[in-house]
Amino acid sequence: QVQPVESGGGLVQPGGSLKLSCLASGRYFSIYTMGWYRQVPGKERELVALITSVGSTTYANSVKGRFTVSRDNAKNTVYLQMNSLQPEDTAVYYCNFNPPRDPWGRGTQVTVST
Repeated sequence: QVQPVESGGGLVQPGGSLKLSCLASGRYFSIYTMGWYRQVPGKERELVALITSVGSTTYANSVKGRFTVSRDNAKNTVYLQMNSLQPEDTAVYYCNFNPPRDPWGRGTQVTVST
């Protein structure tokens, strides 16, 4: 299993937006539920958003209404559109299957700060 490759993170001011991308491997990518997770130092990794093979989505309460997860099965890619970002969204963001499997990718750092 090849690790996912996340991209699109960066530094943004509160209220700003970012769109993350994740390229995942696997011939049968389209049949799997994919998730976006995030982690801050000293805390456990938490699930932020899920998208099923048919496009049904689920969000953590903390991001509901602000984040949107989508996927392009032809490109083996999952996206996370993040709007109205707040300092508490600062974290390293990862994508993975759900339930997750090893190896994890390196993640992409999102920093929300003035």
